Amino acid sequence: MEKITIGDFKKMFNQAYTDIKQREDEFSQLDAVIGDGDHGTAIVQAMQSAVEAIDKGAEFKQMLNDAGFNVMLQTSGSTSTLMGGFLLGMSDHSTGEELNIDQIKALFKGGLEGVQKQTKAQPGDKTMMDALQPAVEAIVNSESADIRTIMESAANAALEGAKATVGMKANFGRARNYGEKSIGYADSGASSWACMFQAFSKSL
Repeated sequence: MEKITIGDFKKMFNQAYTDIKQREDEFSQLDAVIGDGDHGTAIVQAMQSAVEAIDKGAEFKQMLNDAGFNVMLQTSGSTSTLMGGFLLGMSDHSTGEELNIDQIKALFKGGLEGVQKQTKAQPGDKTMMDALQPAVEAIVNSESADIRTIMESAANAALEGAKATVGMKANFGRARNYGEKSIGYADSGASSWACMFQAFSKSL
C-alpha cells in the first residue's frame, strides 16, 4: 500500500471513533484514579466531532481544517484542544485527495507539531504525548515502502508508550497533584491515543 485516499482516511477515523467509544468507561476509570474521571466522555465527544467533519470531506486540507475547528467549537477542555491541534497541524501539511508515504510522514509530523503548540508536555510526563510522540516518530523514521507496515509500527510504538506510563509520576494537569500516588496506573490520555493509532492500523 503506497498511498492513502480520502476514503482510507475516513475509515481510519471511523474505526478509531468506534474503538475508543467501546473503551469509553475504561478511559474514564483510568482518569478517575488521578483526575476528574471524564476523559472517556471527552475523547469520545472529540472523536465524534472530528468524524462528523471528516465524513463530509472531499480533500485533505479542508477536511482536516474543518475537523479541527469542529472539535474545538463543539467540545471543551484539554482533550478537545489537543485533538483540535492535532487535526489543524495535519491540515497545515496536507493537500489533495490522496497522500503518498512522504506526504503521510509530513501529515503526522504536522499533527504532532500542532499538539506541541498546545502543550509543553514531553514523553515521560505521563500524558497523551507518551503515546503520540513515539507513534509519530515511528512513522517519520520508518524505512518501509508499505503504509500498512508504517502504521502498524506506529500503533505498536503508541501502545508501548502508553504501557510505560504505568511506572511514571504525573507532571501535568490535575494528576500532578497526586505526586508519587500517580505511579502504578496507565495514563488515560496515552491509553486513548494509543487506541486511536491501533485503530488506524487495523482499518488499513
